[in-house]
Amino acid sequence: MKYDDSKKLSIWTILSFLILAAFSMFVLYPLALVLYKSAVDPFSGAVTLDYFTRFFTKQFYWQTMVNSLQVTVCATILAAALGLPVAYLMRSVEIRGSSFLNILIVISYLSPPFIGAYAWIQLLGRNGVVTQFVNDLFGIAFDGVYGFAGIMLVFTLQSFPLVYIYVSGALKNMDNSLNEAAESLGCGRFGRIRRIIVPLVMPTLLASSLLVFMRVFADFGTPMLIGEGFKTMPVLVYTQFMGEVGGDDGFAAAICVIMIGLTLAMFFAQRILARRSTYAMTALKPMVAERAAGLRNILAHAVVYLVTGLAILPQLVVIYTSFLRSNGGQVFTGGFALQSYEATLFAKDNDAVWNTYLLGALSIALVVVIGVFVAYLSVRKRNVVNSALDTVTMFPFIIPGSVLGISFLFAFNSPPILISGTMLIMIIAFSVRRMPYTVRSSAAALGQISPSIEEAAISLGASEMTTFTRVTVPMMLPGVCAGAIMSWVTIISELSSSIILYTNATQTLTVSIYTEVIRGNYGNASAYATILTVTSILSLLLFYKVTGRRDISI
Repeated sequence: MKYDDSKKLSIWTILSFLILAAFSMFVLYPLALVLYKSAVDPFSGAVTLDYFTRFFTKQFYWQTMVNSLQVTVCATILAAALGLPVAYLMRSVEIRGSSFLNILIVISYLSPPFIGAYAWIQLLGRNGVVTQFVNDLFGIAFDGVYGFAGIMLVFTLQSFPLVYIYVSGALKNMDNSLNEAAESLGCGRFGRIRRIIVPLVMPTLLASSLLVFMRVFADFGTPMLIGEGFKTMPVLVYTQFMGEVGGDDGFAAAICVIMIGLTLAMFFAQRILARRSTYAMTALKPMVAERAAGLRNILAHAVVYLVTGLAILPQLVVIYTSFLRSNGGQVFTGGFALQSYEATLFAKDNDAVWNTYLLGALSIALVVVIGVFVAYLSVRKRNVVNSALDTVTMFPFIIPGSVLGISFLFAFNSPPILISGTMLIMIIAFSVRRMPYTVRSSAAALGQISPSIEEAAISLGASEMTTFTRVTVPMMLPGVCAGAIMSWVTIISELSSSIILYTNATQTLTVSIYTEVIRGNYGNASAYATILTVTSILSLLLFYKVTGRRDISI
């Protein structure tokens, strides 16, 4: 029995155009303004390349691009080199406490990188605990981990969990009979890893490496806190746009265009490489962790425990120091107290925690509503318009947060749309930037639902919209909730766009952490960071409860 498609098509086509128009207004239009300001003289109105010429002819500026690429490429390689073996060991060897270790690794990933930078400053900074111990013990003058080394330390330990999460999922779906066949033919363990395991997980490894690249390249807080003289492009664009003596909008826009070009180039390069190594496999015999003995067992446990311990160490340091008594600055005077929490949670006119939860909740509400519709349109109503909509919704995911924040101020800082300095602009920025989590998770859930179920409901007299709201959406709910939770976690930990868009009335936890560290109020920063960490952990536990699984992906 067939039903009339005309009404269905008109309803969903109108919805497609409305959502596409909204994303064009809040994504494409701001980015178009960035391109315009980078190539047009503000006084004469003539097309010019002076801003780009200035960037590439002065070493101070183009060196930041070299620094960014150097940090990003090295951190991506190290994250892959660390995440792949840890994932393989966790899947192939029985590791004691593996479930708990997996949770700790995921928690370390959910924490913003700049919190890791702040924690390592307390450990390995000039006045850090480890620094002072080493200097006193060996009589040396270790000046702390700053610059390139410090940035690499933070990014590697903060990023490898992303590779681990994806590769671990790929290994779970791998058919282990191939591995066993190779073993029976005399191929050694390292040979099987090189010839079978690595090629099979390569598409996943490339995809996760791309996400690491985007995260590291776009991060503002880490190089700002621990980089010192080692400047990267996000730091440069922030200082140029938010300069104390007046920002240079045109030059900042040119830097934004260069950053967009680099991220797009990396994105398409990853797509091309992944397409060349694509394969399909059914895990008839999944990989099962086996009990190891002897040196292999000792080394496997040592590697997993050591890496996990280093990854989770910043969170532990932050939580511990949040309960230490301090002088109100960088010095902890000894003993435990709730001093830092009294100065943050109960301070007058301090709404950072409330703002974070309120902005996050409102953003998630918008993300869920629009994300469900986008997922449905891209899966069930495939056409040119919906394909374009799917692409546009994913575009902010690869755009650095600082670039998005600057583009929003270009677009919405004057009539007819004047929303800068309001909660609305931050809600929109958070929503468009983090919506891909919900869209992808919802689309994956919808792809597992047979269209015949919806057709049956319509054939029994239900309208198109009734079928969608009462049949399709409830069946999508686990995937929607999973994506929404991950969107929530990334929203409350967002700094790059928040630092551009916030005001005193809309200050969030991440901005508060950053400003307290800059001011040297380490106790207050630890208290804020602990609140954010605990919120992320509770959100993760909710994710596990809702989905019933232990892997996270987008």
